[in-house]
Order: sequence, then structure tokens, then C-alpha cells
Amino acid sequence: MAEKNWHAGSTIPIAVQAVACLAGSVVPAHAFVPSAGPAGEFDPNLIWEALIGGIVVCAFLAAIALWIHSALRRAKRSQLRRNAFISSAMNNLNQGVVMTDAQRRIMFCNDRYLDIYGLSRSDLWPNMTGNDILELRRQRGALGVTDDEFYEKAASSNGLITELPDGRAILAKYFVLPNGGSVATHLDVSEQRKLSRQLASTKQFLEMVLDNVPACVAAKTIEDGRYIFANSAHARFWGFSRDFVVGKDARELFAAASAARIEATDRAALEAADGQYRNQFEVERGAERRMVDSIRIVVRNERNEPEFLLLVFEDITDHRSLSQELERTKKFLELVVDNIPVALIVEQVKDGRYLLANRSAEAILNRKREDATGLTAADIFNPKEAKLIIARDEAAIKKRGMITEEHPISTKDGLRLFLTRRATVLSDTGEPQYLIKTHEDVTDRRQTESRMAHMAYHDGLTDLPNRAAFLQALTQMIEACEGTDEEFAVLCVDLDGLKEVNDVFGHALGDKLLVEVAQRLQDAARGGVVARLSGDEFGLIIDGKQPTAGLALAQQLGEALAHEFHIDGRAVRAGVTTGMSIFPHNGRDGASLLANAGAALFRAKQKSRGTISLYQPEMDQQIRDRRVLHQDLSKAIKNGELSLAFQPQAVARHSVAESEIIGFEALARWQHPVRGQVSPAEFIPIAEESGLIVEMGEWILREVCREAASWPNPLQVAVNLSPAQFLHGDVVGLVHSILLETGLAPGRLELEITEGVLIEDFDRGLALLRRLKALGVRISMDDFGSGYSSLSYLQAFPFDKIKIDRTFIMNLGRNPQSAAIVRAVIDLGHGLEMSIIAEGVETLDQLAFLAGEGCDGVQGYLLGKPLTIGQYAGLVGRAETIELALKTG
Repeated sequence: MAEKNWHAGSTIPIAVQAVACLAGSVVPAHAFVPSAGPAGEFDPNLIWEALIGGIVVCAFLAAIALWIHSALRRAKRSQLRRNAFISSAMNNLNQGVVMTDAQRRIMFCNDRYLDIYGLSRSDLWPNMTGNDILELRRQRGALGVTDDEFYEKAASSNGLITELPDGRAILAKYFVLPNGGSVATHLDVSEQRKLSRQLASTKQFLEMVLDNVPACVAAKTIEDGRYIFANSAHARFWGFSRDFVVGKDARELFAAASAARIEATDRAALEAADGQYRNQFEVERGAERRMVDSIRIVVRNERNEPEFLLLVFEDITDHRSLSQELERTKKFLELVVDNIPVALIVEQVKDGRYLLANRSAEAILNRKREDATGLTAADIFNPKEAKLIIARDEAAIKKRGMITEEHPISTKDGLRLFLTRRATVLSDTGEPQYLIKTHEDVTDRRQTESRMAHMAYHDGLTDLPNRAAFLQALTQMIEACEGTDEEFAVLCVDLDGLKEVNDVFGHALGDKLLVEVAQRLQDAARGGVVARLSGDEFGLIIDGKQPTAGLALAQQLGEALAHEFHIDGRAVRAGVTTGMSIFPHNGRDGASLLANAGAALFRAKQKSRGTISLYQPEMDQQIRDRRVLHQDLSKAIKNGELSLAFQPQAVARHSVAESEIIGFEALARWQHPVRGQVSPAEFIPIAEESGLIVEMGEWILREVCREAASWPNPLQVAVNLSPAQFLHGDVVGLVHSILLETGLAPGRLELEITEGVLIEDFDRGLALLRRLKALGVRISMDDFGSGYSSLSYLQAFPFDKIKIDRTFIMNLGRNPQSAAIVRAVIDLGHGLEMSIIAEGVETLDQLAFLAGEGCDGVQGYLLGKPLTIGQYAGLVGRAETIELALKTG
């Protein structure tokens, strides 16, 4: 055993050998040999020598043992110091370390590992394995993979990144040792990942910036001159992509002469003392030669060593440079900002100082915009206004969104109504940085809207209340008189001679006559309700003892209109025929009273023009007559007595010759076998009331589509759809089937509707209009302005076209309000991206006004009357030569 320890180099065997040698040298050899004396006794001297030698040997051995013990203690303390040093070093690493033996038992786990995963030493136990500590982490929510996935991914070159619940990212790497054990390191890479993402974001941002720089930008290595980057402008200039450029040198990309010039310029930049070189030289780009202005910069690394060459150039063949382009861009933006039709102010949030204001803002700031820069609201406005402005600004900043409000502002032009919008611009950190304020002067717009709201309840020509307003007034009168013995009369007054005036002098003079008549009716009514119910029919309401008061008013109306009208130097005469009904004897609701007054008017006109008729029950004969006309109309539809007339629609230009015909409106005509030509104003209402309009409308639509499909020129054709067609039957299916049957392209068909389509059942009407538009046909709002809710309908449905009612057009040039209303409707339509067409255009002045205001299309007698399509054969592209019924102005 001792021999084995020796061979093993133990300290104790070495000491024993030393003691043995020492004893041999101290004690004489003869001390161990028995004396040969005669008595056979040992020599006493020898015994003392041996005793003393033994004591010396024992003392020496004790010293040797003490020395060995001391050496062992020193070695143990040294080992402990080494272990403490290693443990301290491992515990102070910035990454966690776990070491296991071949059986995966944990041999060491440093403090950093426990700190990373929120563990403590008390969580560990003896003979704990690597799998145990992984399960412990999994229970704490600090591991989301299986053990096998952990070892597989952590052992890979990239390691395994674990996202902890608190947002930290830990990179784990696993290494297997030759003895079967393992070492795993765990490093918190949260900051590195954040920096990596920021670096990637910065790189992407810089590439995006460079891609949007209008100059050509590229970079190449200094060693071999190969490109490592090229922006979009570079690719556009040379005509090949950046992927094609990267990795190639100039000789691989460009013509020999161009490559030589490029290389020479590169060398000059590298040899320049300041590392920059600018020059202009010519290059070949395909078959053309271009002059470029180039600057090259040697980019150095942190050791001030040349790393790559950055080059920026632009095409100056057409004497354009980057600085000029930027200057033009700046001037353009300044010009755009200055010409924005609203006041624009940009304010810095941190101190409330104005950074930018356009010219339009000077009216609000009451000073030049240059003088407002750097000031605050408190510097510009009086304390009361400044306090209010600052409070509104702070509310917008707090909301971090858009705040819109309307409020009056004092300007040099007086008190104006402004629509103010405040929008907060956030910085990259999400904090408010700028406040953008726009102030739009909406005074005129609100006045226009007020006029248009007025227009919804008033006649556009005479400015009298329309039928809707008249019925409302009737309802109010009925409510006021209900339950009392009060009476009032409803008068329907028909203007006699208007048709003759229109035929002889034209509709323009006829419209002026209507305006004069309206004024005289108002004067005679002395504050009573006067309304224009239709083209030449007016309605009045008069209270008092009936029928005396009503008859007296009717007599006064006749006398007022008996005097000549002097219009445009012409003497014009007109009369009135009146029908009257009385509340409550002839009806207890507005519709009945108005209908019965109309029946009385019909009887009066049958008797004699200029007479006054009271409603009588026997007047129901009129209803019977209308029934006869209804029967005749039904037969006419079946017997083919109806026909079509087409009126041209043209682009609005300043003369008839310039106004190109773009389409037609189809109109129904009825040639009665006995009565002759029946006016549409007479039979269309009967058809609508009786429901015949559905059958008649189907015939009209089919014939119009069949006719239009045969035209060589693909002009548009417009057809009116009655509200009754939407209420009865499948109008969408009908239109679809007729388009398929006739072969007419859907885009050539325009369906004109009135607001009645939406009044009856708004949701259903809106749904049907959307389905019709889905077929590809165009939808037009007809008679715009004659109703009372057209604006809401325009907001609800994207009409393709708005048709301005003729009553507004005929009054152009005489009534400034009519021009303002027409202008407002055109602006409104264009703002909603809808085309505008005006009907009833009969004079060159009207045409010129509409063209000047940007109206898209016109229709009226000036361009053509409603005629058979044969008379417009040349316009639709047919070969036959027929004289066109077009006026030349």
C-alpha cells in the first residue's frame, strides 16, 4: 500500500524514507549487534547511545509530522481560496452559468442564473438535475419549450432566445463537455435586441430616405470599385435595378467610355486631400449622351481609414441641378400653402409659439405672417380672445385628435364665421409636438346653405313658397281652426295667357312675367300666404267669413292682373282663372282642400278664362273625365299611340357651335285619335296616379334602349323613371333584362329620378338605386332644387349627375340670387364629384354663364327641341341627310 502511495507521489512515504535514512546515520551499526562478552550482556554505553538515538529519531519524526500537517493545512486553505475565487468570479459574470455532470446533475449554478429567472438558492435541492431546473423555470413562466426543444435549440450555433414575462429576452447556449457533462450559459440580450431593432429601423429609414432623394446615390468599395448600394433614382437613370448593380464594377455596367470617366473620377476623389471631389462629365446612357454633375466622398471608419466611396450625381443635361430642384420644390410648397383657401397655422406645443402661417391666416392674425412667426396667442390677441384660444388649443392637445368647431372671428372685413379644425401631431415618442390649426371662412357657405334650405321650400323663379310649403301652411291653418267656428278659403289661381307669351316672345320673357305676377299677387294678398304650385298655377290662403272673403280676394287678384305688364319694352297682358274651396265644408285636410280647389279651377277654366268658381260636389265630374282620359291612355299604350321625342344634351361651351352633343333625353308623346296631341303635363300625372306609368315606363325604357342601341355613334340616352316604377314591380330586374334584350351598353343609359323615389320609402329607394348603379347604368337627380330634401339625398347616394331645374336657369341675368344659387349647386355637385347639367337653356347669355361657371352639360331649346330621332340622324351617325332642328344663336 505504501509502495502504491509512493508511486503515487504521496508526501508520507517520502517522509518515512527520510526518517529511516536519518536513523541509520545517527545510530551506529554495532549498536544493533549483540556483544560477544563472556557474560553475554549488552554494553551499557551502547544502550544509552541507542536510547539517545531513538529520542532524536522520535523528535525528528514528530517534527516531520508537524511539518506535514502544516503543509496539508496550507494546501487546503489554498484550495479553498481557489474555490472561493472561482465561485466569486463565476457569480459575478454578466451571464448565468449552469454546469452538470454526465448524469445531468447540477454541479454548479451561479447567482446570475438565479437572478435572471427569479430563483433563489432555496429553490434548488441536492442532486437536482438540469431537467428539474428547466421544469422549475417552466412553472415560473420563464420557459415555453420542451426539454428536448431547449437542448436542441440551445446547442445550435444561434442558441435559444426565451421571452420572459417581464419583456426581457434571454439567449441560452448549451455545450456538451468531453467527460459527458455540460455547460449552459444564459445572457440577457434585451438591450442588444432593442439596439438591433433600432439599427434595422434606422437602416430601413436611411434606405427609404436615400430611395426618395431625387439625386442618384450609390456607394462602392475602394478595393475593387464594386457597387454595394444604389438608390431608386440611380436605377431609374441607368435603367437597371439595384440588384443588378450591386456586386459589379463600372466596366461590367456601362459603356467603355463612360466606365473610363467614372473610374477616373473615382481615382481623383481618392487622391483628393479632403476626400471629396466634384466634377461634371458626360456618360452614355443607351443611345443618348447625358451630362451629369457628380460629387464623390471618401467615407472613413472610426480608425480614419478609407472604407468606401459615396457618390452622388444628377442629370444636368437640361440645366437642372439638385439645388434648383429643391428650391423649386420649396417655392412650390410655399405657393401651395399660401394658396390654400383656408388659414393654416402651425404651433409648437411646448411653448405655444407659431412656427408657420400662410397668407390666408393674415386675416385672422391681423398682421403679416412673417410678423406672427415666433409669437404666441397671448402676444397676438387680446387677453379675452387669447384665453379662449389657448383653452381650445389645450383641449385639442389633450385629446390628441381632431377637434372641429365653428365660431365667429373679428376681421378687418367684420365679424366672419370660421370653421376651425385643430389636429395634434405627435413626435416619434408619442408626445404632442405640433398643433396644426386651419380656419376656414364658412360665412358664404352657410349663407348659401341657408339660401338652398330656403330654396327647398320656395320656388326658384318667383321666390314664393312652393307646393310643399303651401301644404305645410294649410296644415298649420287647419290645426289653428280645428275645434272653432273659424273658416278660411284655399284659392287655386291659374295664369291665363302664359303659353301664348312663351310661344310668341320666348320662355325668358314668360319667366319675367311670372315674377311680375307673383309680386302683384303678394301685393293683393296683403300678407296672406301666396305660393307657386306649378308652372302657371298659384295657391293662396285667405281667412275670414267665407265665401265672401275668398271671392273678394279673387276679384282683387283679377283686377291686379288686369293691367298691362311692361317687360323688356313689350306690353304683355295676362289674366287669372280661380278655383276656391272652403274649410271645413270642402275638406278637413290640406290635400283635400287643395284638390277640391283644383277641381273648382278646372271647372272655371272649362267655363271661361278669367272666371271664379267655388267647389261644388258635382265637380266630381272632373274626376270622371280624368277616368275617361285614363282609359284612353291605357288603350293608347296597348295600341301604340305613344311615341318618343329626343332632346339633345351638349357639353357647356360659350357658343352653340362649340357645344358638342353628347347625348339625348327621351320624352314621351301621345297623339290622341280625337283630342290630338295631348300634353305630357296632362297625361303623365294621370299615368302616375293610376299606376299606368309602370306599364308605360316599361314601354318607354325598352323602346329607348332599342333605339339607342342602333345608333352608330355611342351617345348617351337619358330616361325618366317615375317613383311609381320603384314602388311597383322589379325595376332593377326590368332594366337588367332590357339591357340584355337590346344589347345597349349599360354605361350609355342614364336613369333620371326625382326625389319622389326616396320620399315614399327612403331605405328601399336607396337600396334599389344602389342595385341599379351596380348594373353599370348612370343615375341622375332630376329637377334639383324643386323639392325640399335634395341635399340629404345627395349625401346618402352618389349620383352621377345633378340636373338643375329650368326655373333657376330661366331667371339668370334678372335675379342675382338665381345666379348665386346656380353657382352654389355647381360647386356643390363638383365638390361631391357629380356632373352638373342645366335644362331650360334658351339664350346665349345663359349658355355663356353656365360655361363660365364650369357647368358640365346643358339642355334646352337653344341647342335643340324635342323631335323624333330621325331629325337628328346626323348626330347619331346615320347616313340619311335630314335637316337638324338646331338653332345657331
